[in-house]
Amino acid sequence: MQYHQNGFHPGDPDVKPASAIWRDGAGALPDTVDVLIAGSGPAGLCLGAQLASVPGIRTMLVEPKLGPMEKGQADGISVRSMEMFQAFGFAEKVQREAVWINETTFWTPGEGVALHRAARVQDVPEGISEQPHVLINQARVHDMFLDIMRNAPTRTLPDYGLRVADLTVDPAAADYPVQVTLEHTAPGREGQTHALRARYVVGCDGARSAVRKAIGGALHGDAAHQAWGVIDLLAVTDFPDWRMKSFVRSADEGILMVLPREGGHLVRLYVELDALGEDERAADRGMGAEDIIAKAQRIFAPFTLEAREVVWWSIYEIGHRLTDTFDDVPAGQAASRTPRVMLAGDACHTHSPKAGQGMNVSMGDTFNLGWKLISVLTGRAAPSLLHSYTAERRAAAKGLVDFDHKWARVVGARADQGPSDGLPRVAREFVNNLPFTCGLTIQYEPSALTGPATHQHLATGFDLGKRFHSAPVIRLADAKPMHLGHVVDADARFRLFAFAPEGDHGQPGGAVARLCDWLSGDAASPIRRHTRPGEDVDALIDVRAVFQPGFRELDYAGMPALLRPATGRYGLTDYEKVFCTDHRREDIFAARGIDRTRGCMVVVRPDQYVGHVLPLEATSELSAYFAGIFLPV
Repeated sequence: MQYHQNGFHPGDPDVKPASAIWRDGAGALPDTVDVLIAGSGPAGLCLGAQLASVPGIRTMLVEPKLGPMEKGQADGISVRSMEMFQAFGFAEKVQREAVWINETTFWTPGEGVALHRAARVQDVPEGISEQPHVLINQARVHDMFLDIMRNAPTRTLPDYGLRVADLTVDPAAADYPVQVTLEHTAPGREGQTHALRARYVVGCDGARSAVRKAIGGALHGDAAHQAWGVIDLLAVTDFPDWRMKSFVRSADEGILMVLPREGGHLVRLYVELDALGEDERAADRGMGAEDIIAKAQRIFAPFTLEAREVVWWSIYEIGHRLTDTFDDVPAGQAASRTPRVMLAGDACHTHSPKAGQGMNVSMGDTFNLGWKLISVLTGRAAPSLLHSYTAERRAAAKGLVDFDHKWARVVGARADQGPSDGLPRVAREFVNNLPFTCGLTIQYEPSALTGPATHQHLATGFDLGKRFHSAPVIRLADAKPMHLGHVVDADARFRLFAFAPEGDHGQPGGAVARLCDWLSGDAASPIRRHTRPGEDVDALIDVRAVFQPGFRELDYAGMPALLRPATGRYGLTDYEKVFCTDHRREDIFAARGIDRTRGCMVVVRPDQYVGHVLPLEATSELSAYFAGIFLPV
């Protein structure tokens, strides 16, 4: 984290100086907003945290509940989401509070025994990420996003006790084309409404989304007609793997999942309950916490389970559903109309919790959308950029729904042994699908945002369209060991990493110096074309370099000026742009398949996905890539 850039600022560096606070949350509701977010779940708060950092954007987030969440709902945080949390600055805090899931165990009936541990596997494959898979109360994730919002320059906070009742879109309106009716939900104010107009509305308001219904959207898919119970409890048991993520299948009573929770004692159980009729809902059975516990006790037998306190519980049905589109643009009108209303999270895709991806994919939706909205609202990109949201995220959601459908069948299957390896089928499928459950299989198709694979061979470990896979480096100016991916903050900026070829020490005339000279001096450079007068040189595209020699073999003072830029009102030098290989831990060039002879450029999007891989000399291709995203100044 950099601070003091514009002068000494005492106190907590996470609390940004207040600027452009357009409302204090206690006064009258506004008549117009730039972005209205419906729902303060993970998707809504992830988006709110990004938008709150931009003083010029007036964001309003409405939530029908009367205050923030305290307990329940989702708990699993994939390694991909932890990488995203790193961009927001609270990954270490989550690591400290959460349960780390290192192994997963599988219990099945055995010969002569009711239950035995049939398998145990590593939960996160080696080298797949520097981040762990963790479990933590969803409410704590909300708290951390809320902290970012209240500490952002705009000091944005949710408006509780309000919901979107209806909206209409006037495509012909130049400003504020979305007319929204808000309805109060607080006691004594039920039914009272307020009308406002918005430039954009994002529906993060769940599976029964009013925003989705208002734009004519519908969830399509099927249901498994199976009731499941989920319960958070404090209990005494002799089950050996109570603090392990475990799948337990009894001979006759069904299956359950054990998920240890934060604090050392709390545990969540997902318990298979009754099959449902074709038109039956779980609520029709009148089941409660005692039914979940009783079923769990039967599945665990001969192990005992004594519940001492029930913290939270719910009964749900598995559904695998997806909307046709994630925005309000009718089919066939994309060329003449840009999105004004978008959907995210459960508002546009629903699935079972057993794959642990619901909250994670929901946050991924709005992490993808946030920088695009910022780019459009600040005038850096044309509104047509927003078409890429549906194009990218619906495909990602469809992959999740398809996987979840398959995974739910595997978890519920009664078949035991695999054909050859002796593993239970669920354990074998679990191992085969670990990259998916880690959240690392999403790959965006070639587009204006994801370049062609023409030069992929220059960096085989940075897959185009996939998330940027971090690796250790040493920061040259202070010899600090760190992860390169940790410089990709959630600030709507692109990163351009120049990986130097052998023999390049940053000297004049070298490949990196030539690239830097072109970026800073040529009229065709994307920095010159898209950075506004008076802005820091890295306001939109943050250029950094990685060299192959160790830090004692390089001279920081001899690096190109672009890698030692003057920033802020005082023109202070930014010392954090130059890195070298960490030969003590892992050579990033070897680990990520970077061509040592030629080097390369790797463009990383603001949402941490690889946008392009290019030769260091491919300046025209680099210029064309950014010209396809941003408007010239």
